[in-house]
Amino acid sequence: MKKLSILMLAVSSTMVFAQKVSDYKYVTVPEKLETFKEDYGLKDSFIKALAGKKYIVLPVIKDNWPSEAKSNFCNVVNADVINDKNLFKNKVIVQFKDCNNNLILESKGGSKIKEFDEGLKDALKEALIKVPLSNPVAFLPASTNGQNTSPEPAVSVVSTTAAPEANSYSNGKLDLQKIQIDPNQFILAKSGSSVPFAAFKTTSKNAVFIVKLADGNTTIGYFENGGIVIDIPQADGRYSKEVFVAK
Repeated sequence: MKKLSILMLAVSSTMVFAQKVSDYKYVTVPEKLETFKEDYGLKDSFIKALAGKKYIVLPVIKDNWPSEAKSNFCNVVNADVINDKNLFKNKVIVQFKDCNNNLILESKGGSKIKEFDEGLKDALKEALIKVPLSNPVAFLPASTNGQNTSPEPAVSVVSTTAAPEANSYSNGKLDLQKIQIDPNQFILAKSGSSVPFAAFKTTSKNAVFIVKLADGNTTIGYFENGGIVIDIPQADGRYSKEVFVAK
């Protein structure tokens, strides 16, 4: 019981930030950087830097977004630049947040150049060093975003999506235990193992989850017919359906 408690605590501490900025393809930037009195060319520099790291910066008007972004806002990461200057240095903070306003990445940069225009851009350049190249994972299926009227993809709900009540699951090769961390998170782990096979976090779509696998890959999972399904990434870029049936 003590080992289980330690495992649950460790997983709950890491799952909040399990999603990586590099998992995203699409990013939004505010129309105006609110913490700056003037723009100083920062927004343009920020957008160019993100594009250079292979992210697609979306327009302000959501009607002009591509379908993957418009059908589920959780396929988009929200980026911002915050003024953190003091009397001695120009300083900025770059933040990336998910669709639930959870902080995914925060990076700080500073410059001794006193002129605002050059100094802030220099600080931004330093803050962007920690921002990884985009390496997007599978898009989440469509959800209700208020204005979304797109049809639901077949992957979302195949049959019943009621949360399964069992705690033991198997795909015929692996026997796993379902451990509920909190109302929004659970893991599948081998009995006695300290490393989760998969960590699940809720999305805006009922019974569909962002899944962090033990090998570091991020994918999606969902409930189906009382079991748990995970789309497992393959080497050729495709996904295979792995079904864990309640025991």
